[in-house]
Amino acid sequence: MQLSYEKSVPGRRAIVLDPLDVPEAALPAALCRKEAAALPELGELDVVRHFTRLSKLNFGIDSHFYPLGSCTMKYNPKLAEAVAALAGFAHLHPHLSTSPAFWAHCQGAFELLYETEQWLAEIAGMKEVTLQPIAGAHGELTGTLLMAAYHRDRGSKKDTILIPDSAHGTNPASAAIAGFKVIEIPSHEDGTLRLDSVKAAMSDTVAGIMMTCPNTHGLFEPAVAEIADLMHAHDALVYYDGANLNAIMGIARPGDLGFDVMHYNLHKTFATPHGMGGPGSGPVGVGERLAPYLPGPRVVKGGDGYELRAPEKSIGRVAAFFGNFMMALRAYAYMCHLGKEGLRQASENAVLNANYIFARLKHAYEPAFDLPFMHECVFTAAPQAKKGVRALDIAKALLDRGFHAPTVYFPLTVKESLMIEPTETESRETLDEFCDAMLDIAEAVDSDPESLHEAPKTTPVGRLDEVRAARQLNCAC
Repeated sequence: MQLSYEKSVPGRRAIVLDPLDVPEAALPAALCRKEAAALPELGELDVVRHFTRLSKLNFGIDSHFYPLGSCTMKYNPKLAEAVAALAGFAHLHPHLSTSPAFWAHCQGAFELLYETEQWLAEIAGMKEVTLQPIAGAHGELTGTLLMAAYHRDRGSKKDTILIPDSAHGTNPASAAIAGFKVIEIPSHEDGTLRLDSVKAAMSDTVAGIMMTCPNTHGLFEPAVAEIADLMHAHDALVYYDGANLNAIMGIARPGDLGFDVMHYNLHKTFATPHGMGGPGSGPVGVGERLAPYLPGPRVVKGGDGYELRAPEKSIGRVAAFFGNFMMALRAYAYMCHLGKEGLRQASENAVLNANYIFARLKHAYEPAFDLPFMHECVFTAAPQAKKGVRALDIAKALLDRGFHAPTVYFPLTVKESLMIEPTETESRETLDEFCDAMLDIAEAVDSDPESLHEAPKTTPVGRLDEVRAARQLNCAC
């Protein structure tokens, strides 16, 4: 596959622009190029074919099953894409919101933002929600900054956050950036967090705990309400990492379980684009105690429509305007389309699909835990590793069979981890094809292990020297 620069032909153009009908601006010489930008010169058809070929080399959610555990790579409904493309939203300039004189032009967008926040708050049992954070990790940071503001406002010297060893890596990072020290709490051997372990780490300096429920082992935390009560008895706060909300949406609400603050992943739970298809969105919900500190300004209902106000003790903006507005718009369309019962069914189907995969694979791959799984199931490939085939080999072999690999080597608490999340959007036929491929690989561990070491063979790029590639980004690995 040639690079676009290698296909360049001097003088070739894809489009000819009309002459400017306004005077050209006179820029300072220091800001002007001395030479033309070294861009490839291609015709329109060359460009279209080049990028179409590239797109066919990739795995994507529109073309392949993407069972990444803890990442929820589910289908993005095209209805939401159509709504986001409506001119009344897509062509609305964000600067119109910066002056009350123009708010009349923003009433539709303001209403959508307001209702999206209200619906997200209701779904999670929270008092208020802000849509400003522009990613899940950004939502985490915002949430921990709100926790810090709460304790600072009370004159408290609490400076420590408790975090389970199974947590997403962004949890301790967010807490540290917000100025907290971090204490890791070990999981019990059954994969859950025990009240006694949290009690042992409690002190007057503990400002709160960050939990994922279900956790990254794919298990619901049975002691979650007791842990929340313990925290509140010490004037500490409970943070909910919303990465796995898609397992309990419409069934249980984090606010009812005792959580004070949380972030939502719109790309995981509400089917907005994920990763490089984003941009992301990580709204933050809070209970009564943290509402005064939310980022501002916020959309509120006034006497003559919607207007903007900042909470009285706001931590200030965390993103320009209202974050990634189009992601909120897609999530709004998704919630409208599914409704209350549909959102619950989405969670029920996600749990059903994960347990279907677990039931089909548990005799070929060793379960990491002996508890009912929720929206994802976790296996250990440690038995296969003893035979010379590691989780990475299994993952690479799946690529040759037409499936993206599940998450491997995370959570870090599971040796040779295989973490599989099918989401609610995959059919039984797709799940069966995936399970058949996994069972085929399990047989190959004994019959033809070398074929697994050599995988992938059918992809544009074969097995890379991953250590070298990570350190030398321009190497031919």
